[in-house]
Amino acid sequence: MPVNRRITLAARPVGHPQESDFALDEVDVSSPEAGEVLVRVLWTSVDPYQRGRMSEAKSYAPSLQVGDVITAQSVGHVVESNDRRFSVGDLAVGQLGWQEYATARAGTVRPVPEELDPQTLALHAVGMTGLTAYFGLFDVGKPRAGDTVVVSCAAGAVGQIAGQLAKIAGCRAVGIAGGPEKARDLIELYGYDAAIDYKNDGVAEALRGERVDVYFDNVGGEISQAVHRRLNLGARIVICGQVSQYNAERPELSFHPGLLIMFRARMEGFLVFDYAHRYDEAARKLAHWVASGKIRWREHVTDGLENAPRAFIGMLNGENRGKALVKVAERAE
Repeated sequence: MPVNRRITLAARPVGHPQESDFALDEVDVSSPEAGEVLVRVLWTSVDPYQRGRMSEAKSYAPSLQVGDVITAQSVGHVVESNDRRFSVGDLAVGQLGWQEYATARAGTVRPVPEELDPQTLALHAVGMTGLTAYFGLFDVGKPRAGDTVVVSCAAGAVGQIAGQLAKIAGCRAVGIAGGPEKARDLIELYGYDAAIDYKNDGVAEALRGERVDVYFDNVGGEISQAVHRRLNLGARIVICGQVSQYNAERPELSFHPGLLIMFRARMEGFLVFDYAHRYDEAARKLAHWVASGKIRWREHVTDGLENAPRAFIGMLNGENRGKALVKVAERAE
C-alpha cells in the first residue's frame, strides 16, 4: 500500500495562525473495512471555519486535537471500495481532510457527477459553500423581489454565491469586500449592483442611502456594526460567519439587541449541516444556474498538499481572489 502524506495540527494557534502550527507527516495507508471506501484526494479546500476547529473554545463541532489531520472538504477518486454504493474510479466529495488518502464511511461521502465541469465545483459553487449560501439566503434570509441584500466578505467563497442568488431572487445586491480588485470583481464578475471596498471606503457612509432588508453576515465586527445602522423595518440578519473575530483572543461584540426592537428585525444563525436532507435539491439548482451562466465563479489554486497551511493563512489574510483550493494530485486515467 502507498504512504499517506497529511497535514496535522502541530500546535494550537494563538492569534493569527503560523506555518509552525502545522506539521507534514507520513503514515501507512490501510485498506477500507466493510462499509468504507479509500479515496485518493485530488483537491482539498481552505475555509475560514477551519480556524475555529483549531481552538479549544466551545463550538458547534468538536475541536481538533494536536496531531489530528486538518479537517476539510476534499474531492478524490475511489481507489478501493468495500461498499456497493461506490466503485473503484468513482469521484467522491466529503470531509476527507488535508491528506493524500482518506478512509471514510461510504455514507459520509457523496458522489460527484461526472458531468460537473470542472469537478472542483463540488468544493464551492455546487458544494458546501454554495449550499451554505443557498440555505442561508433562501431559508434564513427569506428574500423578496425588490429587497436590498447586503453581503459582507462578498468576494469570498460563500459571499460570491450569496450575492448572485440574491440577484436570481430579484433583489438589489450590495457587496462589501477588501481592496479595489475584489470590489471590481463584485460588479464585473459576480453581478452585484454596488460594491463597497471596506479598506478604502467608509462602510457606514457608503451605505447611507441604503435600507437593508437582508444582511448576509460573514464577517462581524465593525463592518457589521455599520450595516446594522442601515436596517429596514422587518430586516433579516443571517449569521453565517464571523471571520473578523476568528483570530481574536477576546472577540468584540458587534450588535446591540435594541436594534432588533427598533427595526422589528430578526437575527438568526445557521449551520449548513442542518439541511443535509436537502443537499440534493439545492445542488441540482446550483448546478443548473452554473451551467446556464447565472452563477459565475473563480478559483484561487495553490499547488501541493505541503502548501495547504500557507494557502490557509493567506485566505485568512484576504490574499485569495475566488475560492481557495489546494491541488493535491492529478486524476489517474
